[in-house]
Amino acid sequence: MSSKEKNSVTILTESQLSSRAFKDEAYEFYKELRKSQPLYPLSLGALGKGWLISRYDDAIHLLKNEKLMKNYENVFTAKEKRPALLKNEESLTKHMLNSDPPDHNRLRTLVQKAFTHRMILQLEDKIQHIADSLLDKVQPNKFMNLVDDYAFPLPIIVISEMLGIPLEDRQKFRVWSQAIIDFSDAPERLQENDHLLGEFVEYLESLVRKKRREPAGDLISALIQAESEGTQLSTEELYSMIMLLIVAGHETTVNLITNMTYALMCHGDQLEKLRQQPDLMNSAIEEALRFHSPVELTTIRWTAEPFILHGQEIKRKDVIIISLASANRDEKIFPNADIFDIERKNNRHIAFGHGNHFCLGAQLARLEAKIAISTLLRRCPNIQLKGEKEQMKWKGNFLMRALEELPLSF
Repeated sequence: MSSKEKNSVTILTESQLSSRAFKDEAYEFYKELRKSQPLYPLSLGALGKGWLISRYDDAIHLLKNEKLMKNYENVFTAKEKRPALLKNEESLTKHMLNSDPPDHNRLRTLVQKAFTHRMILQLEDKIQHIADSLLDKVQPNKFMNLVDDYAFPLPIIVISEMLGIPLEDRQKFRVWSQAIIDFSDAPERLQENDHLLGEFVEYLESLVRKKRREPAGDLISALIQAESEGTQLSTEELYSMIMLLIVAGHETTVNLITNMTYALMCHGDQLEKLRQQPDLMNSAIEEALRFHSPVELTTIRWTAEPFILHGQEIKRKDVIIISLASANRDEKIFPNADIFDIERKNNRHIAFGHGNHFCLGAQLARLEAKIAISTLLRRCPNIQLKGEKEQMKWKGNFLMRALEELPLSF
């Protein structure tokens, strides 16, 4: 995005927000928005008109605003409802991330027992074993692509075991996850994504049939039991919930592990400080979440009632998208916001969201990152980027801040 574009109000499109070029310059662009355009116009194709939120205080307010809905059925009348963009959309969107109270509370209650502090701590030894096993495979080579060899397999193995799904299917989940978080409305991309989502639905149908025949002590079996009781979970909600747990159960953590490692590699003084003071690990994780937020933009919220923000009327049916990445670099909240400081105090970042939709798996993601990064630094003391940091490429993706790869030598 050129300086001329930055200084004029050019309506952004979904494809621009999803581009690699935008990711490369996003932080500077957000800085300009926070100064002069904290409410920035978006054109979101079939979704209509939208607004991008860049300031922290606005983000906190809107993430709890009862005038904003996640389920568009709570905003649009039957005549106004948009046609489904994807043939398989209905089977994969009836989950808690797309719901509002009281449905959201009902759906969240069904799975939150698996993510309590006690349950997460019980996974510590398992996660440590996975981290060591993954490093055992690559350490003799003295090289790895952190994304493929470590950051992706670790959380997908964990969530697969929690859910009770075969580990051999994890590469399929990677492809399907990308289709789900890809917001492109380009016709050819829509067709490709719809095909992939159709494969995912068929997989879930087969998996649920098997779990009905052979229930076990896993989370999917527990959800099927709730669905069979008829009042707690519909069939569409069952498929959607499994999908959400698979995707959300690893995507954020992949980016957290990768982005934190990248930040440490780019800030040698902070890496050395962490080596010398390993008790700073928790603080370093919070700073990594703030500095390169794994989820860059929130999923959409629909305006149910009009309201005024920064002198602008937000109309009913307008879409609100909040940049968590921008809010977490807001200079009014975070002194020296563009500095990566693992000793940062009062780090009130919102990388996991805020309000009702605060990430259910935040504690699990933090534990996975703590074990993954600690083990990596302990076992690979000479680790460094293989190549220049300028060569590292951010993925073109609407929701996530994710590196395509992170080559490391040690």
